[in-house]
Amino acid sequence: MNSTIDFRHQPSHDERYDEEYAGLPVAHAPWPEEDGPQPEAGSVAWRLCASDWDDDPDDIREALDWFFNHVDTAKVTAMVIGNWGWCYEDGPEFVIDRLAKDAYRLPALRSLFFGAITPDEAEISWIQQSDITPLMKEFPKLERLEVRGGTNLALDPVQHMSLRILRVETGGLESALVRSVAASDLPALELLELWFGSENYGGDTTIADLAPILGGDRLPALRHLRLQNADFQDDIAAAMAGAPIVDRLESLSLSMGSLTDAGAESLLTGQPLTHLRRLDLSHHYLSDAMMTQLTDALPGVELVLSGQRKPWRERRYVAVSE
Repeated sequence: MNSTIDFRHQPSHDERYDEEYAGLPVAHAPWPEEDGPQPEAGSVAWRLCASDWDDDPDDIREALDWFFNHVDTAKVTAMVIGNWGWCYEDGPEFVIDRLAKDAYRLPALRSLFFGAITPDEAEISWIQQSDITPLMKEFPKLERLEVRGGTNLALDPVQHMSLRILRVETGGLESALVRSVAASDLPALELLELWFGSENYGGDTTIADLAPILGGDRLPALRHLRLQNADFQDDIAAAMAGAPIVDRLESLSLSMGSLTDAGAESLLTGQPLTHLRRLDLSHHYLSDAMMTQLTDALPGVELVLSGQRKPWRERRYVAVSE
């Protein structure tokens, strides 16, 4: 994995990672013969998914079999797992089991996106996920793990000495998953990104669940924190005002959520944020006056205030839910 984390890049759940991932061009498994010679195994990120989407889609097993039979997997550093079949009905347990069983054949794997499924295939809240603990346990040298979809997503508290990036994209993130992340020992983690989503789609995380993360005791290397896409974004902002972890951060994102002037006022009256290189509050419900106040208070910070929104019938919505 590239040693430098691009903390300015905010990935979208519309991204299918079929051209680039982890700084590498993407190759599709099976490799299409018409595309010429198969690339060297470690020069690309390999994307595996169900072969098509019609009335009877093939699942991902064909791609997995081809990958392990035709690629020098010992050299593979990055993988993207796309749709595995009827992903809005069936979970990916068999994919996780296969990767865990053959982990010894992937000793160089450092970057993994699990669930690169876009809204034209299944809405994010429809994606049936599974227990990703085996991916953490069987790949101890993994440095980057990204997951899309929160339904049935599970994780046991783990110790992982190498993971530098952990991203979880959901339209509704269950508190049990957040508590497991908070209870994990991740001494190398530099970037943590959690999309909390809406209560209407299973998001039931509270500030109490985030307390160990905000304390930072288990995250000594964390420099980039993204707690976003939350319908309780004001509460998160209020908690950040006194959170011990803030002092060591280089960037903070409270974007994609329902942030209002009340939350922004908490940020301004709390501990100083002038040490941040970047503060992303995009997709917000701030007034023009508050945007000006923030800009004046943080002149040396790259402040992202795009996506100003207005309540609809007094309701505020997160950027990604269904």
